[in-house]
Amino acid sequence: MVSEEDLQAVLAELHRLRNRVPQLTGALAAGVDGLVVAHDTPGVDPEGLAALTAAALGVAVRVADATGNGGFRELLVRGEHGHVATYAAGRTAVLTLLAEDRVNVGRLHLEGRRSGARIGELLDAADTAARQARRSGRAERTQDAVDSAPPTRTRTTRTPRATGATSADTRTARNTPAATDS
Repeated sequence: MVSEEDLQAVLAELHRLRNRVPQLTGALAAGVDGLVVAHDTPGVDPEGLAALTAAALGVAVRVADATGNGGFRELLVRGEHGHVATYAAGRTAVLTLLAEDRVNVGRLHLEGRRSGARIGELLDAADTAARQARRSGRAERTQDAVDSAPPTRTRTTRTPRATGATSADTRTARNTPAATDS
């Protein structure tokens, strides 16, 4: 879970990015699962954009794998009226930018990559902290369970009884006429 402070830091980075690249019409940080983390996308449904970004990311990752070009870094879609650029943002998120057609694509990539790296650092650190908290919480719960558990019973081992008959004697007894008649 990402803290409110981390969410505000991501949102502030999106606002700074929109100020640095005036032709941006929207910016969205989303998890690779398609859930919105933070957005500054006036006039665009952020949940829908995040879901479409996750779908496009899945295809882009497969294309990169199939062609042997390594892991996903970025995706650029150019439409008649503008660009949609998606950048890796750490291990668990992506940054999607919407830009006018007249945007300088080189500048878009430069700023998008920088912001993606910053957002990735924030979200990866938050993810790591959440994992450590879950582990320490699990460790505490486990220790509490051990402390409050009733004492365990110890079991004594028993030695097998000696029957007096050997395995050869039992094989012979099974083949006798008295044992086979019934």
